[in-house]
Amino acid sequence: MQVKAKKQLGQHFLKDEDIARRIAETISGAQLPENARKWAEIPILEIGPGMGVLTKYLMDSGRTLKAVELDSESVVFLSKVYPKLDVIEGDFLKMNLDEIYDTDFALIGNYPYNISSQIFFKVLDYKEKIPVVAGMLQKEVAERICSGPGSKVYGILSVLLQAWYDCQYLFDVEPFVFAPPPKVKSGVLLLTRNSRTELGCDPVMFKKIVKTSFGMRRKTLRNSLASFIQPGSEASKLEILSLRPERLSVEQFIELTNAIKPL
Repeated sequence: MQVKAKKQLGQHFLKDEDIARRIAETISGAQLPENARKWAEIPILEIGPGMGVLTKYLMDSGRTLKAVELDSESVVFLSKVYPKLDVIEGDFLKMNLDEIYDTDFALIGNYPYNISSQIFFKVLDYKEKIPVVAGMLQKEVAERICSGPGSKVYGILSVLLQAWYDCQYLFDVEPFVFAPPPKVKSGVLLLTRNSRTELGCDPVMFKKIVKTSFGMRRKTLRNSLASFIQPGSEASKLEILSLRPERLSVEQFIELTNAIKPL
């Protein structure tokens, strides 16, 4: 049996067994950072298993595993090849994840390129239940998520995710190991929850300031955030406003939010 890759679903099936095994091992106890090994046995939710090349290695871990698959053809394939696998047919982006697991779980997958950013924004909505995130996505997006201040690719997802997760870029994956091969390189990353329990500022305002700042990333913060700051106010005198957003760390965005919020 084979499943035909569907362009509208962003499907590129991984065919390299060694890479599949390496991705699965990123959430094993031996591979997790020392401060994250307490999550080495939590259940796993796989997104977009396709024909199950990654799935079989996750099943070998002995941990509780569920998989979310939108493609009905893949669902039929998986039910025949892996009859013991709990497959949930549906759109991950529209799901209430509290109905899938009532405890912490790890998220992993060969994420569809066309919705990878949306998947990680959803991770933020469930950050209290998802302490570990791993998998493969377009290299450019993976690098953006893991980049730090000063990088040209540092952006909205970088700041919002790094506020809650330690982000590691692990390794590149070449196009030829997929069927059909994508036009871009892929990258594998690992996110583990950091020690932060409170953001230290208004989370809604924080997200709004980060998004507005990077919406005009070529401008200084004084210009991009002009609508938030009253001329002549104490906040308008902040030296940090002379910088562009890619220069600010998560902590500096928090400080900036606290300075602007009273206005």
